Amino acid sequence: MYSPQSLHRWGITHSESMERLAYSQALRDPMTMERANLLNMAKLSIKGLIESALSFGRTLDSDYPPLQQFFVVMEHCLKHGLRVKKSFLGFNKSLWGPLELVEKLCPEAAEISASVRDLPGLKTPLGRARAWLRLALMQKRLADYLRLLITRKDLLSDFYEPSAVMLEEEGAVIVGLLVGLNVIDANLCVKGEDLDTQVGVIDFSMYLKNDIDDYRSEERNSQIASILDQKNYVEELNRQLNSTVHGLQGRVDSLEKSNSKLIEELAIAKNNIIKLQEENQQLRSENSLILLKAQQHLEVTQGDVLVERDTYKQSRQGLDEMYNEARRQLKEECQLRQDVENELVVQVSMKQEMELAMKLLEKDIHEKQDTLIGLRQQLDEVKAINVEMYQKMQSSDEGMKQKNDMITRLEEKTNQITATMKQLEQRLQEAERHRMSAEEGARRFKMEFANKADSLQRQIEHKEKQLQQLETDLKIEKEWRQTLQNDLERERETVAQLSAEALQINGLKKEFHRLQDENIQLKTICEDQEQALEELGSKLSESKLKIEDIKEANKALQGGQVWLKDKDASHCKLCEKEFSISRRKHHCRNCGEIFCNSCSDNELPLPASPKPVRVCDTCHALLLQRCSSNPT
Repeated sequence: MYSPQSLHRWGITHSESMERLAYSQALRDPMTMERANLLNMAKLSIKGLIESALSFGRTLDSDYPPLQQFFVVMEHCLKHGLRVKKSFLGFNKSLWGPLELVEKLCPEAAEISASVRDLPGLKTPLGRARAWLRLALMQKRLADYLRLLITRKDLLSDFYEPSAVMLEEEGAVIVGLLVGLNVIDANLCVKGEDLDTQVGVIDFSMYLKNDIDDYRSEERNSQIASILDQKNYVEELNRQLNSTVHGLQGRVDSLEKSNSKLIEELAIAKNNIIKLQEENQQLRSENSLILLKAQQHLEVTQGDVLVERDTYKQSRQGLDEMYNEARRQLKEECQLRQDVENELVVQVSMKQEMELAMKLLEKDIHEKQDTLIGLRQQLDEVKAINVEMYQKMQSSDEGMKQKNDMITRLEEKTNQITATMKQLEQRLQEAERHRMSAEEGARRFKMEFANKADSLQRQIEHKEKQLQQLETDLKIEKEWRQTLQNDLERERETVAQLSAEALQINGLKKEFHRLQDENIQLKTICEDQEQALEELGSKLSESKLKIEDIKEANKALQGGQVWLKDKDASHCKLCEKEFSISRRKHHCRNCGEIFCNSCSDNELPLPASPKPVRVCDTCHALLLQRCSSNPT
């Protein structure tokens, strides 16, 4: 090694010495020399292709020599450092393997790979790789696809050696140079071309230039720069339009998803409402049965009361039977009261469930405003249910009135029982008077009639037994009176509770009216929002139509033709028939003129779009002649 001082003496700087050392090391490593040579050839081929294509001034065919040399150079760059794979027939180097990875990395490349596989004339993997390069260039996505491949070096390491062009920095430089090819429009016929047996030899005579060519190239470079600026401006406009189109499509997709969710929620809400209606019908049937039973019981009790009155006047046994029947009726009325209370509890729970359903519907209204048309019918059904609930309240009030009538009747019965008690007390007093008179007679007749003492004593014992029986009867009647008073107090408490529940029902009625007012306000808000959504939908449709017009205009600008407006054409250019509702206008994607359907019923792939598009009869014939003139 030489020292820096000795190098300075000889007039060599440190940087120059480092470059010479790197060059000497590169000479020692043949792979680095190959990468450098392939990079230089790629630069020359891409630059020559762009300059010649811009000076050529129209779309390139497959016979164009600079385009053929470009594909040969790209084939050599992709083959560099390719691993040899063993097979049954021997060793094989295939470009088609790494190019197939693009389909997995980018779903848009699936169309190219599928069309390459469907081509009938291709039998070898090399022919498929050559066809793939041509289709990617026509689609103007060759640089994008290769950039995706270079970023995934973990996948490329299975196909290439570590020092290959695709795994080093030279590959990134080549991919960056390929971006300039988006300026070129190529129309290549891949079907008739024999890509399997072509020999890939680089022709260096195309890249040798004279001084005159250098002077012309400077002028061409200035022209190319202006054209490239215009092309870049148009491409930026296209990208912006594509981004807006994607944004609008995303919004449309989100709106469709929200509509599907709203439809599902509407179906769930309808099912819930149907279940509530069925439960209401069951409750109505149960209420009708309970009312019929109550009426029957009331009729039976009225008949029993009349019979008891008659029997009570006749004997004490009738009073006992009436007391037992009254107790049984009270028990039945208590059971009826419990049933009515259970019905009220069920009605309150139903009302709470309805309130919860209303809250859920209000949330759905705020979040999802497109479903208000269906919810209006549900609100009408809820109103009908509320009217039925109000009718039930009226029927419960009538039941309360009937119970009050029953209480008054029971009070009348208690008054009658108190009157009978007074009569019994009077009888007891009379019996006591008789006993006193009998005792006095006994004292008088003890002295006179000693023999009749035994008989008198027996009579007295018999009377004492009667007195004891009367006293027991009085105690029983007093206890029965106390029980009747307790029952009256209980029924008064139940009446107070029912009045309190009636007040609560009035409060619930007020809340229901308030909810109706809120519903009306929500309906007005929803109608306003529906109008706003309709306006937005109309604006979206207008913007979509404008975007489609701009796309068609851009495609026409890329092809270099003039896109005729719909207003400027009133007759077909070929058959000269006037356009009408039945005879519509159609643009030719090649020349941009307007034709009828019969004169433009053809489809062919163009350089602007690999998919077949509408073409008029004249352009169809020209394009077919152009394809047939190419050598097969």
